Amino acid sequence: MITWLNRLVDLVEETLDEELDVARLAAACGTTEYHLRRMFSSLAGMPLSEYVRRRRMTAAAADVLAGADLLTVAVRHGYGSAEAFGRAFQAVHGVSPGRARRDGGPLRTQPRLRFRLTVEGALPMDVRIVSLPALRLVGHAARVPLVHRGINPAIQQHVTSIEPHEHARLKALGDAEPRGLLAVSADLDPDRREGTELTYLHGVAVTDSVEVPDDLDSLAVEAGSWAVFRASGPYPDTLQSVWAATATEWFPSNPWRLRAGPEVVAVTDRAADFSTATVELWLPVEAG
Repeated sequence: MITWLNRLVDLVEETLDEELDVARLAAACGTTEYHLRRMFSSLAGMPLSEYVRRRRMTAAAADVLAGADLLTVAVRHGYGSAEAFGRAFQAVHGVSPGRARRDGGPLRTQPRLRFRLTVEGALPMDVRIVSLPALRLVGHAARVPLVHRGINPAIQQHVTSIEPHEHARLKALGDAEPRGLLAVSADLDPDRREGTELTYLHGVAVTDSVEVPDDLDSLAVEAGSWAVFRASGPYPDTLQSVWAATATEWFPSNPWRLRAGPEVVAVTDRAADFSTATVELWLPVEAG
């Protein structure tokens, strides 16, 4: 996977003035665009789209300082007008192209990334591979922003708005794995950009034999394999750390890759105040 990511970085450099074809590279590497984008954002600490934007603006800054015509620079870097280019330039560098040319900066450059393998994994990860038939995830859904670290206020507000008796009704409906009340994240941005919207569902997994009440939202899930990561500790920090470790440690050393589908969290045990919990992170996977 490290080789794939470095080839992706090379491709970004080769196509700074044209459209980046991630799908073609993924196919050539024998993986999927979905998996490649997810691994890049997890390991680089930024979405692929943001890295491309920063690298293009780094190259554009050199053109601006060299005295090139601004419209020519704009078109070269994929912008239809000098005004649109100027807005994008200022968003990255904090100054307009004219001021950068006049004063020589300040400029915020994005160095070229290079991924390297480091030896980690001193602590074993508790994971199992489960094959599940097609199922439905049912419950109460809401559109919320993606938050990478700490408590997500929108999710917290959504869950606390559900009446206590409704949790009991949902648990009674569940008849499939993953068991118990579930936190489901679906329709995630491929680059996992913080602040982008996703569908969050608080509910349970059911088979087709269950008659789902009309007042519940439903999400159909295809049959397939799942990697199930189990961990205990402070909540939600432990869960977020486990997700990060899947990208940095587990996927690079195992013959599995992410496939499109919802990410599911099952809380199997927790403190009364939810300060600590034992959780299972279910990620849809396929053989790499």
